[in-house]
Amino acid sequence: MSGVTTPVAGVESPRRVELSPSSAAQTWEMSRRSVLALWRQPSLVVPSLIFPLFFAALGTSSFSRATSVPGFPEVDSFLDFALAEAVVQGILFGSTVGATALATDIENGFFDRLLASPTTRWSIIVGRMAGGMLYGAFQTVFFVAVLLPFGLSVQAGVVGVITLAIAGTVLALAVGALMSAMAITTGSSEAVQGAFPLLFIALFFSSAFFPRQTMTGIYRSLADWNPISHLVEGMRALIIDGFTASAAIRAVGIPAVLALATVALALGTLRRRLGAR
Repeated sequence: MSGVTTPVAGVESPRRVELSPSSAAQTWEMSRRSVLALWRQPSLVVPSLIFPLFFAALGTSSFSRATSVPGFPEVDSFLDFALAEAVVQGILFGSTVGATALATDIENGFFDRLLASPTTRWSIIVGRMAGGMLYGAFQTVFFVAVLLPFGLSVQAGVVGVITLAIAGTVLALAVGALMSAMAITTGSSEAVQGAFPLLFIALFFSSAFFPRQTMTGIYRSLADWNPISHLVEGMRALIIDGFTASAAIRAVGIPAVLALATVALALGTLRRRLGAR
């Protein structure tokens, strides 16, 4: 029959099927590259450890008396109140680094070589953000370890610290995906870095630096609608009040919902970029 090739004994077929690495293996390799990139460039990530601690120290020295203001949570130290803000602030800094590296890959042409390879598209994005996720967990534990000798106490104990680390990991994914979408859209590391102040402004218009109960007017309204407020308050409840299901859901659930939205945005942005070619 025409079109059918009959194999001959002792003769190897000229066609060979080469199996590409699995999606999991591809994602693992991309993740490993992302983590090593952070490890090899400490100058990019150290500021995200130093500045949040500086703000926490500054807030403790300047606003320690504010703990007596009506409506302020009952805390043993202002650091108990400031830890959640330090974690979120550090993750905002750190997660931008991974997106900046993605934009750099686009600028130098490495991103196009990845697209031309048999690598799955989502592994490119998720793999790049993996470094930021691991770093987000590290930042959370680091801030707790550094501030404990200065009077910090986490009422939820070890379980609370683990929950905070999970929340930090998921938040790093959410922020990293959002900034990755910016990197894919613009292909410019400068544009990604220029967008970071917008995230920082969102942090200021939340209850990260002061409790909502003490706010009034438009600032209170903005804080009420800002998801960062509810995320920070969930983390803060674990630190000040102890472990509760409500606090854990707010601390982990809110960044999880944000991550679903921003990862979908990043993948959609990648599809549009490919479709425009």
